[in-house]
Amino acid sequence: MNVLPPTITPVLALTAAEPVAAALKPFTILISLLGGLAIFLYGMDKMSEALKTIAGSRMKDILGKLTRNRWLGALTGAFVTAVIQSSSVTTVLVVGFITAGLMSLAQSVGFIMGANIGTTITAQIIAFKVTRYALAIIAVGFGMLFIGKRERTRQQGACLMGLGLVFFGMSVMGEAMEPLRSFPPFLDWMVRLETPAVGILAGALFTALIQSSSAATGIVIVLASQGFIALPAGIALIFGANIGTCITALLAAIGKPREAMRAALVHVAFNVAGVVIWLPFINALAQLVSWISPAAEALSGPARLAVDTPRQIANAHSIFNVANTLIFIPFSSQFARLTEKLVPDRPPDEEAEVRAKYLDLELISTPSLALDRVRLEILHLGDRVKVMLVAILPAVLAGSREDLETIANMDDAVDTLHSRIVSYLGKISRAKLAEAETEELIQLMASTNDLENIGDVIETNLVTLGLRRIELGLRISGKTQDVIREFHAAVLKALDASLLAVTQKNEAAARIVTKMKREINRLADSAALHGAERLVVDAPNREETYSMEMNVLENLKRIYYFTKRMCRVLVPSAGKRSEAA
Repeated sequence: MNVLPPTITPVLALTAAEPVAAALKPFTILISLLGGLAIFLYGMDKMSEALKTIAGSRMKDILGKLTRNRWLGALTGAFVTAVIQSSSVTTVLVVGFITAGLMSLAQSVGFIMGANIGTTITAQIIAFKVTRYALAIIAVGFGMLFIGKRERTRQQGACLMGLGLVFFGMSVMGEAMEPLRSFPPFLDWMVRLETPAVGILAGALFTALIQSSSAATGIVIVLASQGFIALPAGIALIFGANIGTCITALLAAIGKPREAMRAALVHVAFNVAGVVIWLPFINALAQLVSWISPAAEALSGPARLAVDTPRQIANAHSIFNVANTLIFIPFSSQFARLTEKLVPDRPPDEEAEVRAKYLDLELISTPSLALDRVRLEILHLGDRVKVMLVAILPAVLAGSREDLETIANMDDAVDTLHSRIVSYLGKISRAKLAEAETEELIQLMASTNDLENIGDVIETNLVTLGLRRIELGLRISGKTQDVIREFHAAVLKALDASLLAVTQKNEAAARIVTKMKREINRLADSAALHGAERLVVDAPNREETYSMEMNVLENLKRIYYFTKRMCRVLVPSAGKRSEAA
């Protein structure tokens, strides 16, 4: 059985007597440390970006299959965070699911807890002593990135190159720290980290500063690989990193809906409670991981400490997060109720309702997930357009001027949402997109424009016709109103189906819309015949009334063709036919 590694005190005893003043070059050490840290963080960013591209569609499939099972939610949260390496993005995803009604806050708690498990993957990879192969990994990744013909091969190369940069950055930082082994003040400071409170505070502050618990854990492992910290100090630092990463989630929730703050508070409560529970057991956890982790039996003293401790810290990180999830996940409902009490709902206001519900800049770097958010926001926009379309018919046929002006004002919210969706899509377009994602973005942009055009037809054309009816004192017969209502119902059905087609990629719904062309034409012909028969009736303002009735029908028909255009990608032939129509 392995024994607990020695503390760093022997390192101090062996090195304190060595001359250091001449060898220590603070500026060189600082530049090397910052440069190595920059390479390390850049490599993590590139690796994460490539992983998101490779696993993007798979992430969407897994997220789409979320159930009410809290355990499955935890596994999903672990997978997503292992890919995107960002607990703040995980929190954003959770907020979107809650807002969309896909899960309750209680169901999301498991997802948030699982996210902490996902962050341990990077630490496990970093703990492997492969820094000597860093340049070889970079070279292979570079070759795949710039020689590969398939997009997937290039992304795999980018991922490998990012991983190589992570290891190379670790190597640079490690070499920069070597002179510090003979610098007593630094070693004295490292000894203080063995005090749990100091280690946790230092880990929390550093993680809050760089806003990445994965990167903070990687740097802790670098310190351990140089023999600067012992296992208990390393465990205290990663406990602190788990608390510090909550800052990212809290910052991401500022200015967001109440659900965002609740999800962030769940993250904070879970991480802080986990650290508090484990605080008295740091030495016990150190003994456990020393026992289960491989050991360099041939080495001793500081050399063995430098070899064994990185793997032990990574294992402690994993055990800590997995155990916390198993302990706390049965209390998901209690976590949810606590945060709902701490962050109660605000009274609704119109300004808040007009805001985009689902668009979040945190997801821009993950285009596949950001595009899914656009679909949700298009449904939000479509709901507002539908409210206008439902309200306009009674207003245009028999409503008051106030009714018509109210509907016209509704288009302001439609224009606002349209502008925000287009702006968000523009930001996504500047990210690195796969070919399929580019096509999807173009289709969503067109659908957004089509919905805005429907709103404009209602606001500009149909409202104007209703105001003209009032000015001229026109009266539309009950029979004619029934004809127009039947046509309007068909157009409303087409709008519902087109929204289902676009927001859920539902080809069957798209075909319903395209096949409705025959019914729309039949209703239009029937209405035109009825109008011609009414034209010969002796009634006041007959010509003006007939003109208005036909214009109402023509504008409703225009709205149908906009709904049909929204489906042209899912049913490609529909686009050509609608343009020809």
